[in-house]
Amino acid sequence: MHHAGHRSRDFQPRALKGWDCPLYCPVVQPGPDELLLIRGENSFIVAGQAGTRFSLCIETPDDEYCQSVWPHHIIAVSAPEGGSLSAASMLFCLVRDHHLPLLVMRKDHPGSWRLRYVVSAGERILLSCAIVRGTHPEQDLLCSSAELAGILLEGRESGIRITNCPHSAEVTVIPFPKNRPDKTRDRWPPAGGGRGPDSLPGESG
Repeated sequence: MHHAGHRSRDFQPRALKGWDCPLYCPVVQPGPDELLLIRGENSFIVAGQAGTRFSLCIETPDDEYCQSVWPHHIIAVSAPEGGSLSAASMLFCLVRDHHLPLLVMRKDHPGSWRLRYVVSAGERILLSCAIVRGTHPEQDLLCSSAELAGILLEGRESGIRITNCPHSAEVTVIPFPKNRPDKTRDRWPPAGGGRGPDSLPGESG
């Protein structure tokens, strides 16, 4: 696990400490206009803390329930196939700032594979590649790619604690990306690089 250097003006990462020690579980505290970014070769996750207390509604095929989100809780957006950082950050803001309800599909829904971005909110979020996108109502699990599966994010008063992050992942803190007319500069992986798709399907949580 290592932090990325200043290799791209679009990311402008803030330096993080302690990533070279495999026994160190770092706590990162992004600012109000920053996001934690963890990215593999073909996928990424962005996360931040709620900052305020609010009630978040979860809409399932059969029911509705609400859970309390506390200031130290985490809101995380996963892009298992990569995609637009701007789109992921917009989904993050819709939940954090506008308290957008989260929609849950039934497990056999034919549209689940179309979800480019999925989101969870809670005190503890485990990334998993063993669940179907958009079908898990419990907020302690979030669908991810296999390369990022197993990462555990925990909300603390001091920030976001990261556990089980693979050494191959890059971990940075970035400012909120701006939506760019040239979407290739907003993507991870970049268009034509890695093994990620080049198209940009519609985003959904």
